[in-house]
Amino acid sequence: MTTTHVPLSAPLYGASFPQAVARFFRKYATFSGRASRSEYWWWVLANALVALAFNLIGSVTDPQFTSRMIDVLSPFASGGSIPLTSPIGVAFLLYATAILIPALALTWRRLHDVDRSGAWFFIALVPIIGAIVLLVFTVQSARPAGARFDA
Repeated sequence: MTTTHVPLSAPLYGASFPQAVARFFRKYATFSGRASRSEYWWWVLANALVALAFNLIGSVTDPQFTSRMIDVLSPFASGGSIPLTSPIGVAFLLYATAILIPALALTWRRLHDVDRSGAWFFIALVPIIGAIVLLVFTVQSARPAGARFDA
């Protein structure tokens, strides 16, 4: 079976960058099933590039923006890192809000692929250690037992 014939309900192993981004939006709020490592990490790269673009545009259009860069890893971080007085800051906040649910769903499905409950996502709320644990889970290889989460 080639990657172009993998149903949307199954994980796409060896997904390309465009395939991963397309599947991210097609499975907008799908928490059931699994997501391959390539689906997950290609989207992480795409999201980081979008955040970088917002930072670059913001720094070019607003001289004060460089002192208030958008936090790529946590756009909702405290400390006022998003300048809401800037149109770019507002646009980024809208973007971050729009991808919040699908990003959570993708991470949930990625955890399923490594045979973990999606609820493990909440380990990220534990300072420092939680983020490390979640990172370790998302870089692991798929486990056949994860098929139990398929819809």
